[in-house]
Amino acid sequence: MLHFKFDPFPNLETSRLLLRRINESDMDDLFLMRSNPEIMRYIPRPIAQKKEDVMELISRVNDGILKNESINWAIALKETNQLIGTIGYVRSKPEDHRAEVGYMLNSAFHCKGFTFEALEKVIEYGFENMNLHSIEAIIDPRNIASEKLLLKCNFNKEAHLKENVFWNNEYSDSVIYSLLNNR
Repeated sequence: MLHFKFDPFPNLETSRLLLRRINESDMDDLFLMRSNPEIMRYIPRPIAQKKEDVMELISRVNDGILKNESINWAIALKETNQLIGTIGYVRSKPEDHRAEVGYMLNSAFHCKGFTFEALEKVIEYGFENMNLHSIEAIIDPRNIASEKLLLKCNFNKEAHLKENVFWNNEYSDSVIYSLLNNR
């Protein structure tokens, strides 16, 4: 079984981005995303109604890091340090050497390659530092942009689960993609 260690917190860099720890100063930018129904459309989680909801989220994220169970990064622009999204291993299965990656991006920054850039770096970290054998992503099949991103990062479709999620009084499908560590 794997044992993760996220202390000290691993800041990651790409050519345009700093992947850093999410903190209270990110509350406004995070609230902007988590309260936006369009951004949250394919994420079966409550939409933030107030900033306290985001503070609870930041607390849960930090708790997962402290317990070495999950890790999430702020996707921040290098030039300004502004949070434009989040990415991380939201669930881990250390006994299987596998973790689930999740991400979201402020819609003002869509179609600029930021999520691809961040995901490539997080994949590298997962395989090289966490010693993962495989990474999975679970998406709503209506989220075509996320599917294209995963395929661009060489993920393979593993399964299409029919109406397995009940959220907001409706059933929806999930598609599981995975990437094996062939490094």
